[in-house]
Order: sequence, then C-alpha cells, then structure tokens
Amino acid sequence: MSVRELVVLGTASQVPTRHRNHNGYLLRWDGEGILFDPGEGTQRQMLRAGVAAHDIDRICVTHFHGDHSLGLAGVIQRINLDKVPHPVSAHYPRSGQRFFDRLRYATAYRETVALLEAPVDTDGPLVRTPGYTLEARRLSHPVEAYGYRLVEPEGRRMLPDRLAAHGIEGPDVGRIQREGSLNGVTLEDVSEVRRGQRFAFVMDTRLCDGVYALAEGCDMLVIESTFLDEDEELAVDFGHLTAGQAARVAREAGVRHLVLTHFSQRYPDPEEFERQARAAGYEADLTVARDLDRVPLPKRR
Repeated sequence: MSVRELVVLGTASQVPTRHRNHNGYLLRWDGEGILFDPGEGTQRQMLRAGVAAHDIDRICVTHFHGDHSLGLAGVIQRINLDKVPHPVSAHYPRSGQRFFDRLRYATAYRETVALLEAPVDTDGPLVRTPGYTLEARRLSHPVEAYGYRLVEPEGRRMLPDRLAAHGIEGPDVGRIQREGSLNGVTLEDVSEVRRGQRFAFVMDTRLCDGVYALAEGCDMLVIESTFLDEDEELAVDFGHLTAGQAARVAREAGVRHLVLTHFSQRYPDPEEFERQARAAGYEADLTVARDLDRVPLPKRR
C-alpha cells in the first residue's frame, strides 16, 4: 500500500533545545524516501522515529548552515554501514560543494553504496521519475539556498457512472485505460483528469519569488517560521520568515496543508505560531511541527 507522509525528525533552528532537535525531515512518497536537511543528531532521530537508512533514496539539502547539514556525515556513513541496496542521490547548492565534500569524507569509513552527487545551480526541474518531478527554486538567505518541490504527473480518474452508461465493466475497464478507446468510446468519455499531488519544502529565506513559486497550489507546504511577527525586523536581517509571513504565502498560494517548523529557541510556546498563522488568514489544515510528528499528505482532490 502506498504511503505519503512527512516524518519530522527535528524542528529547531540554529540552536537545539531540550524538546527540539536540529532539522531533519523524511518524506515518504510511495516506495521512496526523500531526506531533507539532515542536521546534527538526525541519525538518532531516525532511530526514534522508526526510519532506517534503507528508507532513504534521495537527500536534498537547502543550504550549508550547520543546522541543516551537519548530520550529513553520519547519515552518509550509516547508509554505507547498512549497505543500502540501492543508489542514493544527493542534491545541494553547487556553491557548497566544498562543504559537501568535507561532510561526505569527514572521517574514515568503507564506501559500499553509490552516492550520486547532483548539485543544484539553477531554477527548474532536477530529475523526473515515474512518480514525480523534483524541482528547485533559489531562495533569499545570506548563503546560497534552494527550496525543493515535488510535482506528481497528472493521471485520470475513472468515473463509475459513465463506465456503466457505456456498458464498460470488468477487464474492459483496464483495457480502455491501456488503449485509450474501446468500441468507439474514448478514455476521455469515461474519466476525468486527476491532478497530481504537490509538495514543497522551503527553509531559510526571506520573502522572495522563489517562495511563492514553490508554494503555488501545493497539497502540503513545509516552511520555516523561525520568528514570530513581532520580530519581523530580525527575520529580515537574518534571512528568515515569520509565522504570519509563512501563513500569508500559504493562503495566497492555495496550500491545502501548512506545516510550520524551524523555530527559534527564544519561543517556548509553539501554540503562538498557530495563533499568528490563523490571524494572518490561513484557514486550511495547519500543523505546528513537533519532533517525531508524522503528518500525512492530504488525499488527492
């Protein structure tokens, strides 16, 4: 059975707290696992969350600040220690190649798995698989940073009433799906377009065009909200978003489920992030992420 869910491994920003580990997020997308921004302590959080190295098929790093990347060394070595039976791809800003190299070879270990380096240096599609297209967009942060977006191809939804009206049933349903027509009846006559799901991951950034492009029409948006609205000046200075800014982006982009994360240590009460997001006019599903949360993607429209 296919599973699409976000496993939250850590929600802290620069400084971890007693209850918030540094960043780390695993997206389960059917049979594939995509690990975003493995910060320090990600290996242990994976153990606590029931995530194995075998679950990782792709790693996406937004930028090379430590809270988003210091866990890479341990994760890469664990992938090799466990002899993961498939190649693992890694995406990260090309300008940070020296940091990636240092983390990949931080200590001695035996390489047993093909790690395919695929650095990012431009906006647009990075890879197309049968299940999704992975895209990147440049963000606005003191160091080069990219956000990521998965877009599932459109499919078709069969309509039982139209199938029945044309007398199509049993094996003929599969046949018209494969061949596109049957006895003068076209696939379009008995089905409708099923919009593919969309997921976006937006970390450290000020408001910019890339944020809106990534969020547009998403079923789930995972987005940083490092600061509360009263500290917007700090957010701008350090290249971050506030809870209200993130929520307004989600509202304007038509996001179905908003996940706020990457919280500054200065805020002990996570509920205030939700209050400010709602005050900004976001009315759809909202999760203020906590470590080890599992957040399912919304059902297809």
